[in-house]
Amino acid sequence: MSDAAPTEGTPQVVGHDDVSQEHLAEVATTDAALELPPEQSGFGEGVVGEVLLSIENLSKSFGSVQANRDISLDVRRGEIVALLGENGAGKSTLVNQIFGLITPDTGTVSIKGDATPIKDPKDAIARGIGMVHQHFQLVPVMTVAENMMLGHEQTRGAGVLDLEAARRMVRELSAKHGLAVDPDSEVEALPVGTQQRVEILKALSRRVDLLILDEPTAVLTPQETDELLGVMRELANSGTSIVFITHKLREVLAVADRVYVLRQGAVVGEVATKDTDAKGLATMMVGREVVLSIDKTAATPGETVLEIEDLHVRDDRALGAVNGFSLTVRAGEIVGVAGVEGNGQRELVEALAGMRKVVSGRMTLGSLDLTRANPHQTHHAGVGHVPEDREKHGLVGSYSIADNLVLNEFDQPPYAKSGVRQFDAVREHAETVREEFDIRSSGVFQTAESLSGGNKQKVVVAREMSFKPKLLMAAQPTRGVDVGSIEFIHRRIVEARDEGAAVLLVSAELDEILSLSDRIAVVHGGRVVAEMDVADADRTEIGRLMAGDH
Repeated sequence: MSDAAPTEGTPQVVGHDDVSQEHLAEVATTDAALELPPEQSGFGEGVVGEVLLSIENLSKSFGSVQANRDISLDVRRGEIVALLGENGAGKSTLVNQIFGLITPDTGTVSIKGDATPIKDPKDAIARGIGMVHQHFQLVPVMTVAENMMLGHEQTRGAGVLDLEAARRMVRELSAKHGLAVDPDSEVEALPVGTQQRVEILKALSRRVDLLILDEPTAVLTPQETDELLGVMRELANSGTSIVFITHKLREVLAVADRVYVLRQGAVVGEVATKDTDAKGLATMMVGREVVLSIDKTAATPGETVLEIEDLHVRDDRALGAVNGFSLTVRAGEIVGVAGVEGNGQRELVEALAGMRKVVSGRMTLGSLDLTRANPHQTHHAGVGHVPEDREKHGLVGSYSIADNLVLNEFDQPPYAKSGVRQFDAVREHAETVREEFDIRSSGVFQTAESLSGGNKQKVVVAREMSFKPKLLMAAQPTRGVDVGSIEFIHRRIVEARDEGAAVLLVSAELDEILSLSDRIAVVHGGRVVAEMDVADADRTEIGRLMAGDH
């Protein structure tokens, strides 16, 4: 860490001096996230009591990978503690040990002073610990009441399930915690926000003292997120302790009492939220001041580059995912697609990239019809594609950085001549791009799989931007990357716009959409339900439209 004295209001990192040399990933925040929305300003601090959870020197390894090392932290009764850290920083491994899903190698987890090892989730539940996982653990074809009673079924008579008791439990818990749910609804028919409520109610039905929430807002609309944060504060006020994993600083500052930052499996910092702000947290995590705002001039849109007309595309289950989608994107503008994940965004981008068949409708790039084009044809028509899953669709992990940077052009001059690879040209191109896009590595022949998440993303962004596409499709461009990389990628997207590219931005982060876009298309049910200039955009209205209220 720098020897310079910290600026006023900036928390110091406790311990680990190497934090300044590394970037913390998974904090996809922008200038829109720096101030709490008015609807969050009423949260008061809960009454914090005795230590409920105490972790001392906890370590866990998987083979040669040390997921947690000497972690010590505590959570008091009625306190909300947030865990921040990059992908692979050890957050999920840590909470899985608290819940008994993983056995620690060394160290202790004490609940209300009892350091007896937690054997399994059943033991954790018996000791007052509940957990809501990032990926819902519900049975889709069962009703809410049936899901609620799984694992602690009540019977009456000759072993007959007492469903009425389960329904009554749902109603009582719903009323007590302000989480309205119909006990007779089938889970698969519920919106994701309501499914999240079911998960929380299921955990609360076990009379928990400590509730663990792993990325609870990842698939929620802004209104659902605000509602959940309110519920969390009410739970804390009533004495329930909460451990909260998130990557959204706005939410941390809105609801958490304290924050622990994890890096490479260890705690590198702790701070009370009342003593910091988003910039302070970012500085603590990255070790330098980070520009979270996006500096861009007003767009000057030109001719229409992309036109999508009444597009229909099916998902992997052969069900309609894109259902009559229509949109235009012009040169020199960024059009952001805002919507809750699962409303056809992935299928739309894959269809535009030539990766998924179109059922009906039309997609044109200028005068070229892309409706039946394959990925090779789409790329050479002038489409750059930053996929949402860089590991699966963006990189060949075993290939070098240099080879990944020419994946789309490996058989074209100057990288190939008469079918023969021109290795010097590939290397020279890679060295130029590596420097331009700040890809941090030991050299251009380092394998892509050995890079950090942020640098992997930079390789993909560099490849797709360096050939100056007519249309740049950026799907979740900053997912799982560090603050510094987010800052860099945002700047490059704006530069692509300013150089005349049409940019289609698809992001689950509404803050990112609001900050980067010139125009916003709100999607629900696989179609555009509203379009607006960003100057006219209202966060609450967009959230309402995302939820299907239109």
